[in-house]
Amino acid sequence: MNRTPRLVCYGEILWDVFPDKKVIGGAPLNVALRLHSQGHHAAIISKIGIDPEGKKAIEYLKEQGFPTKGIQRDDRLKTGEVLVSVNAGGTASYIITEPVAWDRIVADDETVAMVRNSEVFIFGSLVCRRPKSKETLYGLLKESRFSVFDVNLRPPFYTLDVLVDLMKQSQFVKMNDEELLEIVKDLNGPHASLKEMAFWLKEAMGIEGLCVTKGAHGADLLLGENYFSHSGFKVKVEDTVGAGDSFLATLIGGLFINKEFPNSVLEKACAVGALVASKAGANCKIAENEVRMLIN
Repeated sequence: MNRTPRLVCYGEILWDVFPDKKVIGGAPLNVALRLHSQGHHAAIISKIGIDPEGKKAIEYLKEQGFPTKGIQRDDRLKTGEVLVSVNAGGTASYIITEPVAWDRIVADDETVAMVRNSEVFIFGSLVCRRPKSKETLYGLLKESRFSVFDVNLRPPFYTLDVLVDLMKQSQFVKMNDEELLEIVKDLNGPHASLKEMAFWLKEAMGIEGLCVTKGAHGADLLLGENYFSHSGFKVKVEDTVGAGDSFLATLIGGLFINKEFPNSVLEKACAVGALVASKAGANCKIAENEVRMLIN
């Protein structure tokens, strides 16, 4: 089935390497896979190697019924890997290998058409760490109708100048509370409440909408002059890998594709993020009735 994807993600496909296992991941892929599992027609623009890891990635995606159009192959660079360690509280830290295939994504007729014909284009900051994929992103942003920037900072792979540039080219931005504090502070913004800092940044960057996640404490959502907040759900954390990605997928699909009420979308996104944190891996199965039970 060659339907045009309504949502296109851009960036890294990689393998998260835990001490005892390898799991497919990368924030853009996690977002795309969660959108796909929720019934949205999503796709990803990325690049993998022609190595066994690249082959396994394609096999996995085909098993999920996920479209592989937009995934390029590199005959020199290998498929991305991230070494993941999880502390006693379930919080993950990462060592990201480079250079890898997704550092060299190119714009071609297929990728340009995918972005031009989609309703939402979603990307993060990590893909800008090397010139080629950054240059491709900047080109695709010119084709995008509605751009969503998932800030997702991974030191040392970002600069304030690039973050500001990407925010100003986006209609909607998502970040966590620590990222908000860091960015506002670096821009000499107000040292105020989270809500005031979020409104200040939204206005300063000319963004239509901004979402700030607060870990176990839920999230705040700013749309135009409207402000929504949810205090989150208490769960026993297994690991936090991909929880923010599933939160974002649920939020974007609900707000911009299904056009649901923002407060109910935010509640559902918090529930899905919490359920992912309560299970192992970024792309764990989440049933609709699990979400309803947690909300109720």
